[in-house]
Amino acid sequence: MITRTSAALQSDSTSPDDPASEAVPLTPRQHRQDWQAQLRDAVRDPHELCRRLDLDTAWLGGAETGHALFPVRVPHAYLARIRPGDPDDPLLRQVLPLDRESEPVAGFVGDPLEEAEHRPRPGLIHKYRNRVLLIASPACAINCRYCFRRHFPYAENSPSRGQWETTLDYLRQDTSINEAIFSGGDPLASPDRRLAWLAERLADIPHLKRLRLHTRLPVVIPDRVDSPLLDWLAATRLQTVMVVHINHPNEIDAGVADAMQRLRGAGVTLLNQSVLLRGVNDDVETLARLSERLFEVGILPYYLHVLDPVEGAAHFDVPDAEAVSLVETLRTQLAGFLMPRLVREVPGEASKTPLA
Repeated sequence: MITRTSAALQSDSTSPDDPASEAVPLTPRQHRQDWQAQLRDAVRDPHELCRRLDLDTAWLGGAETGHALFPVRVPHAYLARIRPGDPDDPLLRQVLPLDRESEPVAGFVGDPLEEAEHRPRPGLIHKYRNRVLLIASPACAINCRYCFRRHFPYAENSPSRGQWETTLDYLRQDTSINEAIFSGGDPLASPDRRLAWLAERLADIPHLKRLRLHTRLPVVIPDRVDSPLLDWLAATRLQTVMVVHINHPNEIDAGVADAMQRLRGAGVTLLNQSVLLRGVNDDVETLARLSERLFEVGILPYYLHVLDPVEGAAHFDVPDAEAVSLVETLRTQLAGFLMPRLVREVPGEASKTPLA
């Protein structure tokens, strides 16, 4: 059952934000648009997606089937990077629903990382010894078809401010925790005043050192990187790390490059994690171009995940042996600092499991 309903998605993305003046000078991309309006205006209908991309009507039936399981959601800024009329476009493959998503495949389940076993408070996931993950927003800007949380019970993990206080108490009492991670959904789908409040409360906990954000929003809607976001990121005493999610070099356009420059200007360390996806980036040439392009815009390659076996995404799977072979060849073509670490997340393990 899909619990991330369209109503829940919209409710978190349409809250008005406090007005603020531009604290960081604009780069040549002078005309920024309201990111919350772009969230609201995202394509949410498989008919519209196929029509806007000039796809053959043969794709519509499958798109409707997949959409019924996990709704279409594609911002126009991302849509503009997809080649019309090409069903094999690597960006389209990440967002186009298929009827194959309804086929049961052994080993592909609703909670592949067994996160339900590690939720001591609503919106809090504590799997690793010195860090915790906070579901800072149930919403996403884009619904990636391979998402390992496509079946996550967001309705049960969207804390009120009072519930966040109990989570903060949990963090205060465990002095082994030195890092908090904003996740979701996508944490940046939440208004900045809400994120700034939570960041301020975290910064008051003496043993916390870092605030990490796992987000795709600056990639799919680069205008999300606005002055209110940069202001609170720059203001916190915590070291800030942003792990963006880019799978293919075509995702990095001028707007994304500009957003990354502004984040770096606010003192944010930028890392990237990708997922190895069949038909998207499962070749050495694409992975090499991705690492080179990431570094050009100031992002360091971090992780290359093999697919988490989530129900509905088996058609993206690349077997581990093939993944290891790809990475071994990739290592001969890239400098060491451009090599992402090939990993799998194994439920119950104390960290990510390296595969190569």
